[in-house]
Amino acid sequence: MSRRSARLWKLRSPSAGAEGYLRALALAKECVDLGARARTISLVTGVGHAELQRLFLGGRKRVPRGRPPASPEWYHGANLLYCAEASMVVSIYHRIRALGFGEGEALVTAYKHYLSVCGESHRISFDRGFDLVSHTEGIWVARTASFTLTPCRACACEFLAALGERSVGDSQCPFCRLVKRYLGDPRVQACFRVRALPDLRSLD
Repeated sequence: MSRRSARLWKLRSPSAGAEGYLRALALAKECVDLGARARTISLVTGVGHAELQRLFLGGRKRVPRGRPPASPEWYHGANLLYCAEASMVVSIYHRIRALGFGEGEALVTAYKHYLSVCGESHRISFDRGFDLVSHTEGIWVARTASFTLTPCRACACEFLAALGERSVGDSQCPFCRLVKRYLGDPRVQACFRVRALPDLRSLD
């Protein structure tokens, strides 16, 4: 770590010190590997753009271009599969935060778990997940929350809904809607394949 980097880090987080800076760099590397924009990584980790460019992004071939995601408008017009996966990312994040993990670490861990479930067919980018969490928690790019996680009375899954919405019925739960459409919709079947149950005889 250069002296200038250490000095900048102390100004951002005086109590963190060198150990905190190294943890931030490790988290930044994970964000890079997950395809995040430099702006997103900087907000999540506190590491400056110049440092990110020097350490991680100099030889990177594919950097996300264009405007960053804006989820409050996007979510309400997104199709069912996107809504379900968006709810998955934020729900996993909240569960990890409840275990006492920090915001950045919880986001990275939640996104990795989401990828392990949806695999290569996943629809939510890391930047989109970051923006969804921001507008649910009122952090990072959002001063106030726009979404809330609502438990479905029918299936008990948590799904995203607009904060302050007067009536949130079970019919709005994307997971219940997916179950209803599953048998008749090949696209839904392809995204959420039935997994084989383990052979319990091997436990005898």
